Parts: sequence; structure tokens; C-alpha cells
Amino acid sequence: MTSPEQSQPSDQTDLPPLKHRRAQLAAVGALIAAFFVVWLAISMVANDPVGLAFAFASVFVLVWSVWFFLLRRGLVRLVVILPAFLAFVVLLTYGFDQKYQLIVVVVALVLFGFASRYAVRNHPESEYAAHRRARPAPPARKAVLIINPLSGGGKAERFKLAEEAKKRKIETLVLSPGDDLRDLATSAVKAGADVIGMAGGDGSQALVASVAMEHDVTHVCVPSGTRNHFALDLGLDRDDVVGALDAFVDGIERRIDLARLNGHVFVNNASLGIYARVVQSDAYRDAKLGTWRQMLPELMGNKAVCCDLEFDAPHAADWSDASLVIVSNNPYQLRRFRGAGTRPKLDTGELGIFATRARGAAQVAKLVTLGTIAQHRRFGTVRQWSSLEFEIRAEAPVAIGLDGEALVVIPPLRFSSLPGALRVRVPRHSAGVSPAWGSVPLTRRNLGALVRIAAGKPAAATSGK
Repeated sequence: MTSPEQSQPSDQTDLPPLKHRRAQLAAVGALIAAFFVVWLAISMVANDPVGLAFAFASVFVLVWSVWFFLLRRGLVRLVVILPAFLAFVVLLTYGFDQKYQLIVVVVALVLFGFASRYAVRNHPESEYAAHRRARPAPPARKAVLIINPLSGGGKAERFKLAEEAKKRKIETLVLSPGDDLRDLATSAVKAGADVIGMAGGDGSQALVASVAMEHDVTHVCVPSGTRNHFALDLGLDRDDVVGALDAFVDGIERRIDLARLNGHVFVNNASLGIYARVVQSDAYRDAKLGTWRQMLPELMGNKAVCCDLEFDAPHAADWSDASLVIVSNNPYQLRRFRGAGTRPKLDTGELGIFATRARGAAQVAKLVTLGTIAQHRRFGTVRQWSSLEFEIRAEAPVAIGLDGEALVVIPPLRFSSLPGALRVRVPRHSAGVSPAWGSVPLTRRNLGALVRIAAGKPAAATSGK
């Protein structure tokens, strides 16, 4: 089913000429900045290859020292103080010797980031431009907002969501202790609600979204939870809780994917391994950092046995002994700084799967130092791929963090993508795209796209790839 946003034409005449010209100029500026980045990087390697090698080695030592300290107990942890100090001195020395080049590289990278992002976001074929041009969805016949008053430390009360919803003629239902959220949402839909919103965290969003999917009504996400990852990937401003209500009265509607684990629908991800084990702890809710510190040595030490999980991975059947597995509703961007941990798109129709065997200070340091997942695959400690379905086998019930909620699921664990399952509305004034979509890494593909934008040619700009 085509949404109002997707049905709009994307020819260049839809974009104001002045804005189109600015996008071209921004693309030119980004290309100039990219030239300086590459030229300076090559000159730094040529001028002091030995110093650069020592700098990378120092980063490895620093990361190894931090993780050694975290993964050990007792006085033995203190042995890393001296090597960490020496590595820090080496990095400072290299940075001082190359200070001018490093400053120019950083400035050029920042300029490239801002200019390329502006060019891509304002290109006529971009999703951001399409979101701005799209017609608003028709008004809801009956709009209902369910509010979790405890979510996010009481955000709903602080922002007076009930009063703000009333101003927009939105019926509110406040979740009380003992209420079943799914039953409440189902009753609202059966009573005639054609647009149903949830003011709460990601776990609550998933429950209400599953009801909206089953009855083919539209869902509105109001970010009144603690972290609100789903809202971030929808392109909402997580600090503008009240502004999210505008989706009911002046919203853009589109279809996105959901994902399912056995009988559970989720909007973000399912985490297995280290994170899931920590979330299961009774102490986690009240002392998150303390719980991590207490449990890390037994979960990630060199001899730790964290999980008994078995699954098939590309080029490696029966991959086992994973310390962390994340199955997400659409793939996350994990390789670049900007937008890392968010999803460029929510409508690819695929699951994102990330798995790592990294365990012990040396393996974690190697993973961090080598930088990208693509580079680290050769060491066999990381896998990242996409798939419509995914299955995990285990001998015993598996602890899982599902959209941040602790669950224990009987194996086998069968994950599947639900393409286009959810109709969702976001405010017209919102960005409409995630931080990962807005990032433009310095790659050959993106440089080619920027050249075409600068030349004023119709070309699909790449973003977050």
C-alpha cells in the first residue's frame, strides 16, 4: 500500500530553485573539503609513517588497558597504569608533532560533514525533501493517545501531555497499575479509534504498534520514555515531547517494517548475550553502571562462557560461542561515528544481524583499533549481515532484552521481518529521517553522488552507506 508520502513526485521542480542552487554549492564545498582530507591524510602517512604506527599501537594499548581494568578484580588491575600512561604520552607527542595537520584534517572533516549533509538532505530525490513536500494525512476520525504516567520518570506529567492532547481533540487513556496495555489498545481500536498513539518507552510502543498492525490502524509515537530509540529512527525530536502530538492533526503517514521473535513483535531490537544477561539482573534497574561493573568480569573475561547460542552466519555455518548477538528491525549503522547505533531506514524489509565473539581485553582492543566491522571480519570475531529471517538454537531457555525489556524465551528463537506492517504518522515539522540517514561517510560512492549533485544532474544521493 502506497503512503501519501511515497506517492508524491520527486522531480526537481518541486524544490525551490534557490534551495536547489544552495544544495549544488554545498556539494561543491563538500568535494573541496574531501580533497583536503585525502591530501592531508596521505601527506601525514608519508611524512611520519613510524609515528603513525606508534600512534595506532598506543590506541590499542589504551583500549586494552581500560578493558583489562574493567574485566579484572583485585589489585592485579593496577598493572595497566604504567602502559596506559606511556601510551597516552606517545599519543600526545604524536598529536603535538602533527598538530597543524590534525587541526586542518578535523576542520575539513567537519566542513565535509555539514556541507555533504546539507547537499544530500536538500537534493530533490532525497527522502528528507520528499517528507517536506508530502501532503498531510487526512484528519483522524477518532484519535486516541495512551499515556504511561511512569515512563521516563514522569515525563507525561511534566509536559502536561493530557492537557496538550485535549487541545488537539485527542482522547487520552492513562495506564494505571494492573492495566494490560495490549487490552487497553485493543479496546480503543474496537471502540472506533483509527489513529492510536502511545506516550511511553520503546517496549510500550512495540505493544501498541502490534495492535495497530493487527487492526490496520495508524500508530503515533510520542517519545515520553527514557531513551526513545524508535522515535529517533522515525526522525522525531526526542526533546519535543508535546510536538509529537502534532502527528495527529498535521502528520505525514508512511508504512514501516516491524519484526517478530516467536510471538513477540518488536520495533527496535532483540539483544542476546552480555546485554541480556545484565538486564535480567534484579539490581539493573536501580544501579545500571554498578551492575555492569559487577558482571563484566564473569561475562567477558578470557575464560568466560556467556552464552550457549548456535546459528548459521554467512560463510560460517554453525557459528557459536557468541558473546553478543543483536537482531534488529532493519539494519543499524555501526561503522561510522555520525548516526552510529541508529537505522538509516525502517522499510528495507530485512532484519539486521550483528554478532561478535570478542571476549577479553585484547580482542576488544583489536576490534576498536581496527575501526570498521568490514575490516575486522577477517579475524572471525564479528559478523554483520541482513536477512528476512534468522534462527538461533540453544539447549536451554534464552535470556533476551527485547526493546529494553527482559524476557526469557524457549528455543528455537525464530526471527522474521514484517515488511510494511505498520502505518505510522510523524509530525510534518519533524525531520522524518534518522541521524544515520543524514550521515554521508567519505566513500567513493558518496563522492560520486556529490559530483552529480554539484553538476545539477538527477541522481539518487547516498546517505548512511
